[in-house]
Amino acid sequence: MPSNPSQLNSSHLLRFIFDRRKTFIIIGVLSAILSSIAALLMEEQFKSTVVMFATPQHSIGEQFYEEVKRNDLLEYGETEDAERLLQILNSDRIRSRIIEKYDLWSHYDIDRSAPGAQANLGKEYNSNVDARLTRFGSIEVSVFDRDPNQAAAMANDIAFLADSVANRLRNDRAREALGYAKSSLEQVQGEITEMEDNLGKLYDKGVYDFATQIEGLNEQYATAIAKGSNANAEKIKGQMAEISRHANEFNKLSNLIEAAYEREAILKKRFELMKLDAETQMPSAFVVDYAAPADKKSKPIRWLIVVMSVTSTLVFALLVLLAKENLSDSTQD
Repeated sequence: MPSNPSQLNSSHLLRFIFDRRKTFIIIGVLSAILSSIAALLMEEQFKSTVVMFATPQHSIGEQFYEEVKRNDLLEYGETEDAERLLQILNSDRIRSRIIEKYDLWSHYDIDRSAPGAQANLGKEYNSNVDARLTRFGSIEVSVFDRDPNQAAAMANDIAFLADSVANRLRNDRAREALGYAKSSLEQVQGEITEMEDNLGKLYDKGVYDFATQIEGLNEQYATAIAKGSNANAEKIKGQMAEISRHANEFNKLSNLIEAAYEREAILKKRFELMKLDAETQMPSAFVVDYAAPADKKSKPIRWLIVVMSVTSTLVFALLVLLAKENLSDSTQD
């Protein structure tokens, strides 16, 4: 007699199963037949996959107009860039376009007017379309469909739409900044035009360069005094007085317009930079592998379904029979 209780229990269980082997065989055979029929009725699904790496969304204008390049447009994106692209791939913008282009309402046999139709379509879409990060830092977009050609086309379109949506978001943001840059540039240019008009009026009055003119007139005045030409000296003194009367305005306008020219140069550069960002289409990902139609189904794996069904059915039957025996023993006691 075994001294170990666990050995005793194992022997009892094996004896229990052996005594009822016919029952288990019948249950196993029936389960295999039913699960085989169910597996054969399941629709075959083909899988197509696109593999891509995210790219950092740097300013392309910066590459052309900035002297110091802080970023490289050809580098691979970091984890944050991949997660950002993943959000776009799973966004409603892409899902809506794919649903509309491939008429997935009809393809998935979902009635638009039925209660919960949108939820059912979303659940069906999510069960067939998946975008995830891999351990290599890439993004894998997988599509399952009963038509291998449609699965490949959908996967490639999702990758293409990711570029389209990412560029639209970037361009929209750049256009908003471009609007501010344009208004700021126009404002400075308006100020410059006004100051140039005011300086033009001073030029008409004979004020061209206050410091140089005063220096020259001072020399002429000193020469006239030295020669004893009082009339000429008084005339020169009057010219100096006339020019000095506009000195503050001239100096102020000269300083302001010089600063305005510098601001205009900076704003022009920023405007061109943002204009390039607003109009340029940049790839949001490097596609490593495009999707191709699969020549072999991915699911269902019928033999695995049958094995799992038979195993789970036999385990459940064993538990039921054990429970029945324990109940009978307790009733007899």
